[in-house]
Amino acid sequence: MPTWQRHEPCHPFVVSLKPTHLCAVLPPFLSRFTPSLSNSLSLSLGFPSRSSLSTYYTNPHFRFRFAEMSKAGALDLASGVGGKIQKDEVLSAVEKYEKYHVCYGGEEEERKANYSDMVNKYYDLVTSFYEFGWGESFHFAPRWKGESLRESIRRHEHFLALQLGVKPGQKVLDVGCGIGGPLREIARFSSTSVTGLNNNEYQITRGRELNRIAGVDKTCDFVKVTLMDLFMINFVISLQADFMKMPFSDNTFDAVYAIEATCHAPDALGCYKEIYRVLKPGQCFAAYEWCMTDAFDPNNQEHQKIKAEIEIGDGLPDIRLTRQCLEALKQAGFEVIWEKDLAVGSPLPWYLPLDKSHFSLSSFRLTAVGRFITKNMVKALEFVGLAPKGSQRVQAFLEKAAEGLVDGGKYDFSSLNRIFFHIILPILSVLIPIVFRTGNMVNVQSAKL
Repeated sequence: MPTWQRHEPCHPFVVSLKPTHLCAVLPPFLSRFTPSLSNSLSLSLGFPSRSSLSTYYTNPHFRFRFAEMSKAGALDLASGVGGKIQKDEVLSAVEKYEKYHVCYGGEEEERKANYSDMVNKYYDLVTSFYEFGWGESFHFAPRWKGESLRESIRRHEHFLALQLGVKPGQKVLDVGCGIGGPLREIARFSSTSVTGLNNNEYQITRGRELNRIAGVDKTCDFVKVTLMDLFMINFVISLQADFMKMPFSDNTFDAVYAIEATCHAPDALGCYKEIYRVLKPGQCFAAYEWCMTDAFDPNNQEHQKIKAEIEIGDGLPDIRLTRQCLEALKQAGFEVIWEKDLAVGSPLPWYLPLDKSHFSLSSFRLTAVGRFITKNMVKALEFVGLAPKGSQRVQAFLEKAAEGLVDGGKYDFSSLNRIFFHIILPILSVLIPIVFRTGNMVNVQSAKL
């Protein structure tokens, strides 16, 4: 039997402020909540928790490393605002982004015509906020009672991989991979080779850094799997590219998935056609999408207000209806195998982490108290010059998006994950991520004919 050793590298902050030390200065009635509360508070104040540090596991033969929310501190948030945008140009970028949206007089056609610029600006501005508050996987998930947000997100990603029916060694495409949280999770879970498609340079740079930390980076564009590295994959690649113009040959991938990403495409049909083109015949496409349900009333001003808040806060050119997404998938050539709205019957609503009335120690930063701390922390960091001017405005429109998502979910015109087993078909729900899945059930071939 191999002998395992566990090494936890020291961090300059943790040396003087471990969770147990932090508890010593907390009021007595709070100290009993350790370590979860102390970890949450230390993270909100800009210090990493012990659980957020990379942990090394070694034996005489090989070493691999896992990382969880490896960029958790306030200074990391401040330095990341703006992404690849020059720090003295962040405020100007915020103003240009805001002008695309209805709240600031923008038009839908302008957003669609300039979707690449709009979405790029959006993710340059918000990625560090997303990672700070939510983690490495930028999506929602249906949730069971007693399940943490992090656990539900992992399960949601594993579920998607299972519906695709992928096998070890197959080539999989992640359309709109963000910083690669789902990509890394699915690659390790299924032992597949995952290519992440993204048009944001900052997210790709950050994703490659996290791939390296997680141990799934590549040498010469890939990392080979060995029998010893059971949790690794053949390779993980991130390419800077556009949904509408994928730089791949026809029939390249064994499976394709998208997690709350194709909603950024200006034209669903064009996006789905590209996915259809690069997918091998008879293989599956699965997706979680954002869309509006039939409960949305375009003549209702409150509904329109909520829709506009979600669009500006989430970088969307428009939010399509579920039936529009389904029709686009069929027109692209896909066949729907199975579909289900996961928001219906979910023990906990998908928007729960964003609801200010909800309190959770494990997701402290998302609570009303945590968001209040973050808001004032960003204000202070911008005031002293550690965060670029415009950071507060980014935080403000993200806060507006959170309120819109919660309101949309409660109105029931934004449902969460609608799962569709279509031949490559994802389905969305109103103003909220809805799951679309397409693919084989076990050995049943799905959709690309």
